[in-house]
Amino acid sequence: MSVAILSIFIPTFFFVSITPGMCMTLALSLGMSIGVRRSLHMMWGELIGVGLVATAAAIGVAALMLQFPEAFIFLKLGGGAYLGWIGIQMWQSKGKLVMPEPGSETKQQGNFQLALNGFITAIANPKGWAFFVTLLPPFLDQNQPLAPQLSILIAMILILEFSCLLIYASGGKALRHLLLDRGNVKLMNRIAGSLMIGVGIWLAVG
Repeated sequence: MSVAILSIFIPTFFFVSITPGMCMTLALSLGMSIGVRRSLHMMWGELIGVGLVATAAAIGVAALMLQFPEAFIFLKLGGGAYLGWIGIQMWQSKGKLVMPEPGSETKQQGNFQLALNGFITAIANPKGWAFFVTLLPPFLDQNQPLAPQLSILIAMILILEFSCLLIYASGGKALRHLLLDRGNVKLMNRIAGSLMIGVGIWLAVG
């Protein structure tokens, strides 16, 4: 793959990744509620989902999804409802993703569950499918073997996506420290919960 193609591909996909969306909002919310380090578990699940969506879009599997939309719709609605329920719990300062009030304790959500949240958000995002179907194929040379090209492009996509997730989670962590310095733990939980509810609605109706 030529340097010229990568010089166009990298800034294009970075711009798309850094634009606020469901996955970035999820990273921001988790950065606020559980910090960047634990948010990494959501990120690796999300990156697996992004990799699968990009691969499927590049080889044309997305066409099958259009023929069987019922399963896709069920995944969207189920995932959106689940994330919305988590957001409501956070807004009420309940559940496993809230920042505990001073003197109280909460059980933490498991690492696998965090990864599953990220995975579902990635694969059930219709805009993600549309994006990869539209923008990824033009960077593939039909006269060259597909596998090496796809491997390079997906690796670059995952690196860019991970970098953007870290940026958003770090922003959430900075906001978390700001609110904690002022003793606004409940406000922080409500902001993070509202963002999570927004992700759930976005996923269900997007």
